[in-house]
Amino acid sequence: MKYHAPSPRLQQDRAAPRGRRDCLRLLLATAALPLAGCDQAFGTVAQAGSCPAMPEATAGPFPADGSNRGPRGVVNALGRKGIVRSDIRRSIGAAAPLPGVRLMLTLQVVDVNDGCKPRRGAAVYVWHCDRQGRYSLYAQGLEDQTWLRGLQGTDDNGMVTFTTIFPGCYPGRVPHVHVEVFAGVGDALEGRRRIKTSQFAFPLGAVNEAYKDPGYALSAANLAGQSLERDMVFRDGSAGSQIATIDGGLVQGFAARLTLGVSGA
Repeated sequence: MKYHAPSPRLQQDRAAPRGRRDCLRLLLATAALPLAGCDQAFGTVAQAGSCPAMPEATAGPFPADGSNRGPRGVVNALGRKGIVRSDIRRSIGAAAPLPGVRLMLTLQVVDVNDGCKPRRGAAVYVWHCDRQGRYSLYAQGLEDQTWLRGLQGTDDNGMVTFTTIFPGCYPGRVPHVHVEVFAGVGDALEGRRRIKTSQFAFPLGAVNEAYKDPGYALSAANLAGQSLERDMVFRDGSAGSQIATIDGGLVQGFAARLTLGVSGA
């Protein structure tokens, strides 16, 4: 099933293109294929033209990018060996993945000042909370955990794909993912040349489907009454470019896509 949000109300579109439905059906029948195969098959590469710049948004209190302090002093996941990775479901060096509904997250960085051309070699750092609404490195008892955080450099098409779980929801916020874009991986690791800090959310239909998983019971309760209009980040009405498009479902997991329009060196 395809979900997208043409308006800030996170409305659901159930009319998935036939080709993508067929791809998801094939993935259900062939467990060896990655869910991201649909994105690879049908593409999210931006075409030259015009595209919106992704709005700047607060990194919030849990970035772990060296800019603030946590329970044990300055918190900087970007300074940890192993942070450059595509599967962020585990703490660095851990064997067991964090429980949750599988989410393949594909992001494409494009230059809004250069005909929306893909930004090859940019670095994308993402982080989000677990299914109970907790952030690694900050929450009590999780000060040594590094799950749901990762950094990657973009490919020739300006793209990165992270394997993660569907974010949880805590009071006052809709489910969201934080993202920072740096000029390059080396810059990110050294905490310099950050060119975009933002956040993005998901269509309500996809959220409700993911939260049918019993492990998201607390998040489902926190979601009640929440909306983009009430969210501290998205309520300014600029959320159009901050809502990912999603395909999939509870059984097979989800594949989300979003274009990150940036400018600057």
